[in-house]
Amino acid sequence: MYGLTITQLHEMLKNKEIDIKAYYEQLFNDSQKVQQRLNAFVTITKEEALAKLDGFEFDENNWLSGIPFVAKDNYSTLGIKTTASSRMLEHYVPIYNAHVIDLLNEKKCIMIGKASMDELAMGGTNKSALTGPVGNPYDASRIAGGSSGGSAAIVGSGLVPFALGSDTGDSIRKPAGYCGVIGFKPTWGRISRYGVIPYASSLDHVGAFTRTVEDMAIVIEAMSGRDDRDMTSSTRPVEAYYDHLTSDIQDKKMAVIKNIYDQISNSEIKENFDHMIDLYRKMGCTVDFVEYDETLLKAMLPTYTIIANSEATSNHACLDGVKYGTRVEAATPDEVMIASRTNGFGAHIKRRFILGNLALATQNQEKMFRKAQRVRRLIVEELNRIYDQYDLILGPTAGHVAAKINEEETDRLTDEYLILENHLVLGNFAGTPSLTLPCGFVDGMPIGINIMGKLFEEQTVLNAAYALEKELGLKNKYAKGEA
Repeated sequence: MYGLTITQLHEMLKNKEIDIKAYYEQLFNDSQKVQQRLNAFVTITKEEALAKLDGFEFDENNWLSGIPFVAKDNYSTLGIKTTASSRMLEHYVPIYNAHVIDLLNEKKCIMIGKASMDELAMGGTNKSALTGPVGNPYDASRIAGGSSGGSAAIVGSGLVPFALGSDTGDSIRKPAGYCGVIGFKPTWGRISRYGVIPYASSLDHVGAFTRTVEDMAIVIEAMSGRDDRDMTSSTRPVEAYYDHLTSDIQDKKMAVIKNIYDQISNSEIKENFDHMIDLYRKMGCTVDFVEYDETLLKAMLPTYTIIANSEATSNHACLDGVKYGTRVEAATPDEVMIASRTNGFGAHIKRRFILGNLALATQNQEKMFRKAQRVRRLIVEELNRIYDQYDLILGPTAGHVAAKINEEETDRLTDEYLILENHLVLGNFAGTPSLTLPCGFVDGMPIGINIMGKLFEEQTVLNAAYALEKELGLKNKYAKGEA
C-alpha cells in the first residue's frame, strides 16, 4: 500500500477497491516499519485515527475524505501530545487544534501521527530532536534535513500522501530536496499560523510535503484562507489551485540568479540544473541569468540569524517552567525558571536565545536588530527588482546531497555556504511562494530545484512545477528499499 497519492487513494475508495479500515490497519503496521528504520515519528496516533473510522462516511466529492496525513510536532493537536521535539514540551498536551488541523478535520482527513523536527524548529538537520536524529528514506545513515525532516522522510518513504511542515528559512524546501519529495510554502499569510508553535513570526510559513504537484494543489487549497484568530492571515479569496493546474507555461519569464548559480561546485548538480533550464526553454519559457547584489547575498545569513533568533527569544519567553514547559522545582521563582530552562533546552537553543537577547538588549537594538531589519528590506527590494521583469526565479535547492548523520558541519565561512546553502531564505524575507521539486539523483540520492514566485501567485508556481514534473517523469517517486 506504499506510494499511494491523494488522487489515487481517493479513486480507490470511491470505487470500493479497498476497505478503509483494512487499509488503515495495514498503514499502522507499515508505520512501525518506517519508524524502526527512520525514527521519524514522535507520536503515532493509532487509537485516535481508528476511532474516527467508526461510522466513517466517505465523501466522493471531497478529495481529502479519508486521506491519511502526518503533522509536524509543532502543530497544536487537541488532546494529543505536541512536543516540538523539545524536552521543555515533552509532556505538553494542547487543549485546542491549530487552525489547519481543524480545516483538515473538516475535510475528513485522518492524522496518523506527529513527526519529528529540529528542537523548536531551529535547525537544518533534524539531528537535534529530543527523540534523536531522523534518517533519510533513501539512505537511513544520512540526514533528512530540517527542521521538518520527519514529515519529509515519512512522505519520502511512501507511507502517506502528504504531511505538514513549517518553514522559517528553508525548513520545508531543503528537506524536500534531500528526501525527493515536493515541499511548498505559499505566501506569508496565505495560510493561518494559529496554533503552530512559532520560531520567528515574521518569517514562519505553514506548508506541506507531497509526492505530486496535483496533491500539493489540493492540500494547499484546503488549508488556505482567512482566519480571524491570526490577524496576519490574508483576506484574499483562495484560488482553485487544482482545477487551474496547467502545463502550458510558454509565456512565463524566469530568472536564475547568477551569483547563486556560480557557487554550485558539484558538477552533477550543476549539469542537472542546466538541464532544467533547457527543459523550461523547450517549453517556451524565457530563462535569463540575472545579477544580484553580492554584498546583500552574503548578508542573508547574518541578517536571518539576528532577526530569527531575536523573534524566537521573544516568542519562547513563556517557556520558563512557570507559565509553560517542564518544571524543575527550586527554592525561588527565579531559580525555577533558570533550572527549568537549563534542563529543558538543548545547547543550540540556548546559544540562539543568548544571541537573541543580546540583539534585543536596549543598548544593542539599533546596531543589531533594527539594522538587520533594514538590511532585510534592502534584500527584499533587490529581489523585487527581479520580479519587476520576471514571473519566477529558479535555483538549486542545495549544492549537495543529504549529508551523513555523523558528518562534520560544513565550513560556514565559505561563499558557497553563505550564498548557495542559504539563498532559500529569500522567500522568507519577502514572504513569497516557494516550491522545491525533485529533479534527479546524484550518487543515488535525490536533488531538487526551487521555484519561487511573486506574492500570492501560488498558481504560477504550481503550474511551473506541474509542467516540469510532466517533463521529468519523476511524479510520485519514493524510497522503496531498506537502507
